Amino acid sequence: MPHTLGNSGPAGTSLGLGLAALGRPGYITLGRAGDMGPDRSVQALEHRAHEVLDAAYHAGVRYFDAARSYGRAEDFLASWLASRGIKPGEVVVGSKWGYTYTADWNVDAERHEVKDHSVSTLRRQYAESRARLGAHLGLYQIHSATFESGVLDDALVLKELARLRENGLRVGLSLSGPQQAAVLRRALDIRVDGRPLFSCVQATWNVLERSVGSALAEAHASGWGVILKEVVANGRLGPRDEHPALHPFRALAAEQKTAPDVLAMAAALAQPWASIVLSGAATVAQLNSHLHALTLPYDEALDTCLRGMAEAPQVYWTTRSALPWN
Repeated sequence: MPHTLGNSGPAGTSLGLGLAALGRPGYITLGRAGDMGPDRSVQALEHRAHEVLDAAYHAGVRYFDAARSYGRAEDFLASWLASRGIKPGEVVVGSKWGYTYTADWNVDAERHEVKDHSVSTLRRQYAESRARLGAHLGLYQIHSATFESGVLDDALVLKELARLRENGLRVGLSLSGPQQAAVLRRALDIRVDGRPLFSCVQATWNVLERSVGSALAEAHASGWGVILKEVVANGRLGPRDEHPALHPFRALAAEQKTAPDVLAMAAALAQPWASIVLSGAATVAQLNSHLHALTLPYDEALDTCLRGMAEAPQVYWTTRSALPWN
């Protein structure tokens, strides 16, 4: 499956569901405190996750994305898969390694996750992911690969990932930060035992941050799966952000008679090199809103208008780093 990642469900949807906002009590999505309500117990969040997963599955979503650092996201996904009797191969499950969740279910924790791209962390977290997800796990990704972490130059890590690849697991990487395109182009050149190591990339692409687009097109042309994340820019492109700088975007959404988050999702879904566009919905209502993007009319004129709204990568990532956990 070079380009497809679970987008052949009943609705043929190229929408996937990311569990970053569903597996832990705190995240950096704007207005998330209102989404979660007062009960953020493990049991309450598992119930909420199952509700959103049910709605996604019934809408035809077949790609589900988690990570070791998303609190209990893998546990919630595993319990949902088991309780619904979903067999391996009926959905595609991806997860990630490289960050360890450290907040201990506390929204106000000083640090929510710790990054470590060592081979020992890879081995430990892969065992943890496999223990939870079993044969459902089809894609394992480096979480936020960067030049600074040195992960793409670590021979031991690359050899271990190649071993997982040889055992039938698809290996990929996710990206973050203003150097996404350069990191991806470096990854495209990595070969182990004469074969390309990676076959999938997950990157931040949205109306405000388009800088990785050309590199993603290159990855797609090379046969990689391409997954887009943070399409609503952690809520900045949703209905709650009233920052004056985003007024033109909200006005354009109003002209299309749709919500801002729907327009943001539609822009990502329209990219010809995108295999899967992730919804980061924390509620069924948010998911249902994102699903409307699948049928929103989208043409070159609309895309041209949206292109003028992009921010410089450094500006975008500086703004993102200042978003509060809530």
